Amino acid sequence: MGVQIKAMGHALPDQVLSNSDLEKIVDTSNDWIIERTGIVERRIASKEQKTSDLCYEAAVMALNKASIHSSELDLIIVSTVTGDMVFPSTACVLQGKLGAFNAAAFDLGAGCTGFIYALATAEKFLSTPGYNNVLVVAADLLSRIVDYKDRNTCVLFGDGAGAAVLTRGNSSNGIIGTYLAADGTGVSSLYMPAGGSALPASEQTVRDRLHFIKMNGPEVFRFACNVMVDVSNKLLKQVGVDYEDIDVFVPHQANIRIIRAALKRMNISPEKTIINLDRFGNMSAASIPVALSLAEAEGRLKPNDLVLTVAFGAGLTSGGALIRWGCD
Repeated sequence: MGVQIKAMGHALPDQVLSNSDLEKIVDTSNDWIIERTGIVERRIASKEQKTSDLCYEAAVMALNKASIHSSELDLIIVSTVTGDMVFPSTACVLQGKLGAFNAAAFDLGAGCTGFIYALATAEKFLSTPGYNNVLVVAADLLSRIVDYKDRNTCVLFGDGAGAAVLTRGNSSNGIIGTYLAADGTGVSSLYMPAGGSALPASEQTVRDRLHFIKMNGPEVFRFACNVMVDVSNKLLKQVGVDYEDIDVFVPHQANIRIIRAALKRMNISPEKTIINLDRFGNMSAASIPVALSLAEAEGRLKPNDLVLTVAFGAGLTSGGALIRWGCD
């Protein structure tokens, strides 16, 4: 029995924030953003939308495509760093909205690598008795914690959610292997200083703008360029697959320069690579599942395709998954 992705879903806010819009907010330009990131526009949630709202929309799409009722779910995992509240978990909020009362529910925080971490976790649960259907949702509303006075970060991020329904299957399709890693010495390279037990919210933390993303761009860039290749090498060696066997490559949608550097070192053709950061920016944990869901809908992801997906994120975390696309 293998673990398969039975269906994908996604949710994207209607509001578009273009580079031209950002030119009016912060000292930047369309050319500067495109040259350094490859991003043209990103989606921004409305004031009324919560992370759980996008989770629900993406989950419903995936469940409908899988022909699975919410009551059949055994577990819900939500990967996010922008939950509706500090507690309870957004997974519990989503469980209530779906009416999935037979499912356990918890959140997982691994930054932009969150979907890979959640996928690997779901696979382990489905390898044990009592778990047959698992819903994984990765969602972030990074617009809520972006400092629009910081041009180095505000141009990067957008909002979105992606969902996957995982089940057991008998065919060779499904998750072939996963690889997870972390380097806690890089915590201060990408983080939000205040709002937790280290720096509880106060007038001072708000005044000092400590409830926004802080990033050491050059350090994250160096880490990402190295770890994308390192994770891919270790994962493919683990499962005995070569790069030439890969049909579709889905990298974390953070920066076009990082993706191009990885492609060059991995000798993967750009034609095999799914890139949509120009339209959506960096959606953190939602980046990869949204890319997978849209690629399948657009016909770029077909049954039996061998799919390699790799991500990196706050923590600093990294991880990859190799999937034979399709299910029984």
